[in-house]
Amino acid sequence: MNPPYELTPEILKKVMSISMKIGEVNANYLVHQDPKLRKHNQIKTIHSSLYIEGNTLSEEQITAIIENKRVIGPEKDIKEVLNALNVYKGMKNFKYDSEKDFRKAHELLMTGLIEMPGSYRKKSVGIVKGGQIEHIAPPFDNVPYLMEDLFEYLKTSPELTVIKSCVFHYEMEFIHPFMDGNGRMGRLWQTLILRSEFPVFEFLPFETLIAKNQIAYYDALSASDKEGKSTKFIVYMLGIIDESLDELLTNRPLKMNETERLNSFLSMYYKQEFKRKDYLQQYPDLSSATASRDLKNGVEKGIIEKYGDKKTTYYRQKNN
Repeated sequence: MNPPYELTPEILKKVMSISMKIGEVNANYLVHQDPKLRKHNQIKTIHSSLYIEGNTLSEEQITAIIENKRVIGPEKDIKEVLNALNVYKGMKNFKYDSEKDFRKAHELLMTGLIEMPGSYRKKSVGIVKGGQIEHIAPPFDNVPYLMEDLFEYLKTSPELTVIKSCVFHYEMEFIHPFMDGNGRMGRLWQTLILRSEFPVFEFLPFETLIAKNQIAYYDALSASDKEGKSTKFIVYMLGIIDESLDELLTNRPLKMNETERLNSFLSMYYKQEFKRKDYLQQYPDLSSATASRDLKNGVEKGIIEKYGDKKTTYYRQKNN
């Protein structure tokens, strides 16, 4: 059974806007960002998602933790960051439609913070806001069946990925499958779902915009609760995604030159040897002549080495 929601004109308009911006991102090779920028955006993602949950560490402190420097702060906050870093390092190994991977991610995220991380709750829970009960989650004995249905929706629904990611985020928050860590898991898994089709979301920290106005985030969840469908939350999250893409396109770096393109390719290509056709697969809008010039430039600058001739030509990154 599909979760209840409506495809309103507002949702369709936002999906169209997001699709156009993703096209512009791809056309400008913004998915081939410098590794340093990827690292910076990952730090922003972790900081924002944990900040929403009350973590007090700054981006500078999180950077210091990554660099194995001593950080003074609450032990729990430091542990949350270490766990989040561990999860994000392994995200490529998680399948977005695997409930087993979902529970494994929660285990990594919450180890040392709660009892039995990765296990669904065995108690009833209610969300209290302003001294009043805002939301009563479904009975704990229903959680396994509800989560199984939700992952079946991910696997079988023909719905657009951007919409499915929002639906999953809301429905998981509604089910509240864990005693703690539901919010950060909702945001993490939405990112993973989006990344399954759009590489740009690997380094697009849309959590930053949520953190700037948490009230709107919780209001959207609450409004959907009251309506009994995720429509309003979908509208909200699509707006966040759209705005995040806007920021990326507004603050995009200057177009990469031939050396930057090659270095970006090498940072993501893990095989020892490659041919020009492999390079063109990463940059499909480049002409064959431009690709050849890039590779020739790389050989001349000592970045790569060339072997073979004509049709047998292949390249290998030079070991310095």
